[in-house]
Amino acid sequence: MCNILATNLFALNTLKVLEDYILKKICVLGSINIDLVTKAIEFPIPGETIPGIEFNTFPGGKGANQAVAASKLGAEVIFLGKIGNDVFGEMALSALIEAKVDTRYIKKEDISTGVASITVNKSGQNSIICVPGANGMIDVAYVKANKKAIDDADILMLQLEIPIETVEWAAQYAFTNNKLVILDPAPARKLSKALLSNCSFITPNETELEIISEIKVLNVDSLESAKQALIQQGVSTIVHKCSSKGAYLLTKDDQLLIPGYKVEVVDTTAAGDSFNAGLAVSLAQGKGTEESIQFANAVGALSVTKIGAQSAMPTMSVVMEFIKKNN
Repeated sequence: MCNILATNLFALNTLKVLEDYILKKICVLGSINIDLVTKAIEFPIPGETIPGIEFNTFPGGKGANQAVAASKLGAEVIFLGKIGNDVFGEMALSALIEAKVDTRYIKKEDISTGVASITVNKSGQNSIICVPGANGMIDVAYVKANKKAIDDADILMLQLEIPIETVEWAAQYAFTNNKLVILDPAPARKLSKALLSNCSFITPNETELEIISEIKVLNVDSLESAKQALIQQGVSTIVHKCSSKGAYLLTKDDQLLIPGYKVEVVDTTAAGDSFNAGLAVSLAQGKGTEESIQFANAVGALSVTKIGAQSAMPTMSVVMEFIKKNN
């Protein structure tokens, strides 16, 4: 009964969000890609050629995805990143501008724009090969030269598709200057204590959590061990994404599962990016952590019901209607 009441109160409170003013500005530092998406029944094995079902080209990149998702939810978003001097760069930039993302700090390099080759199988799972291109040229000097974008924001969103030393410098700079720092530790890799201690939130999925903590997560006990390993490295709040199951809120004293939503899965490509954007936008509105995770669960769930990354991301009105119906 208490859970039902809490859920209904969340729905009623969240419905007011359309009338709320976004009080905090979000800066996203990250990658810009073009996604080349092929749908097939199954993934090919090495040396095998199989027929595809459908091919599409979409703007993507974890940084750009999160920026577009947050902007579509109503946030004011500034972007730091680079594109190449090619048609893909123009395509990606146009998508950000169309989504009303502030692109004034984006720099063009004489190199290819980042490209992700994505295969999606009949279950909606994906396999991705990513070529960084201009994303690999997002160095510390570039961020230092454009740190006003971070200064002007209240929240900094980071991912790991750009050089790690740039992520580390930006996290330290933002955290030291009292910004809320949200790190999506993807693609998965081992992270330094210096980076982890400068993050307000990290949002790993199962694979990422295991790699960062170096602990195999099999049950609630091993999840607790993984959590403690990260807490000891300076992380204060972990939001562990568990796909349709929902997400765990992990702090020094708590391990709380916030249930997700059941939907028909079409393409999981941008689920994590959408989740992170939902989390950031809700926190930007001054919502509490648990409420923000539940909102992020809804945003992430909706994003997997359509093919593509940015094109699949919902608007605030769509999320509100979804929450209303599912509660």
